Amino acid sequence: MTDESIPNGSPPSRTTPAVAVVDAQSPGNVGTIARAMKNFGFEDLLLVDPPELDPDGEAYGFAGHAREDVLPNADEIGFDSLVENYHTIGCTAVTNEDDHSHTRFPYSTPAELAERLQTVESPTALVFGRERVGLTNAELARIDEICSIPASADYPVLNLGQAATITLYELRSLTIDETQLPDLERVRAPEPTVDRLYDQWAALLEEINRPEEKRDKTMRMLRRVFGRADLTEREANTLLGLLRRATERPAED
Repeated sequence: MTDESIPNGSPPSRTTPAVAVVDAQSPGNVGTIARAMKNFGFEDLLLVDPPELDPDGEAYGFAGHAREDVLPNADEIGFDSLVENYHTIGCTAVTNEDDHSHTRFPYSTPAELAERLQTVESPTALVFGRERVGLTNAELARIDEICSIPASADYPVLNLGQAATITLYELRSLTIDETQLPDLERVRAPEPTVDRLYDQWAALLEEINRPEEKRDKTMRMLRRVFGRADLTEREANTLLGLLRRATERPAED
């Protein structure tokens, strides 16, 4: 970790925000945040008054693969330099505030922030505070805007690692184009296959002596259910085969 008032000279112009952690008490939380950054494609970690980060200690133990790059490449920075050189977004809980109090109001949710930052080209930093009290009112007064995570009104305060992880997850569209998840596109089964499925359902209703006056309503319900399901061809054919066996079984007994 380097010790510079401004990391690497002047902060570059970029859309992807840096992540700043102010006065964290637990090295483990710094490691957790570094790991979340690695998960969601963030690289620049800024530390204001950090705890000792022992390569054999909690921070590196909690960081996962971020111990290889994000954490050792973290820059130490003063709070004054942070607010002077970055557009700062303070991440904090918002409780019982409105437009008469500007300490934590107005605010954006992380999802709203993600949409807006897509088109912003400037050095930006997401700022997270200490474990027990978060960012102080004096610090928030110097921060450009507020971000807050929607949570239960009964207990809206998240711990430091949780808050950073949720926020970075919501902002992942700024950093990663592809994830490990497979393609979610589905190819709907051809209509003739789906029609055969409905015909087989009608045959089964007849076979089990479903009252005739209820069959139309049942078929309409089934059409709505399968219509919302967007069955693939394999799914439709599997159901078709099961229904055929169910329809034929009474005749075999």
